[in-house]
Amino acid sequence: MSEITYVLPDGSESTIDVPSGQSIMDGSVRNNLPGIVAECGGSCSCATCHVFLDEDSQGLFDEATDEERDLLEYLDGVQAHSRLSCQLIVNDRCNGLRVVVPDTNG
Repeated sequence: MSEITYVLPDGSESTIDVPSGQSIMDGSVRNNLPGIVAECGGSCSCATCHVFLDEDSQGLFDEATDEERDLLEYLDGVQAHSRLSCQLIVNDRCNGLRVVVPDTNG
């Protein structure tokens, strides 16, 4: 279990425990946090679960797939550390992670 802090679109923060093996998207959706819409349910086909990671957090997760990069390419507000939260699987090294949820997720 890892403690993940979600910085929500309104600037507020919510810290929740997310089990290892669950995605960052799942943690948000299961706790009814605003901002991650997750229209496709985590199948990497809608890009409504866009988040920003800080540079130090990039190494906690697998590299983005070509499919994920293609989806991110067409989003407004994409930054160098943008990811789709459905593709970010929590592991034991994620404790204390902060993700920023933009206000552009549908």
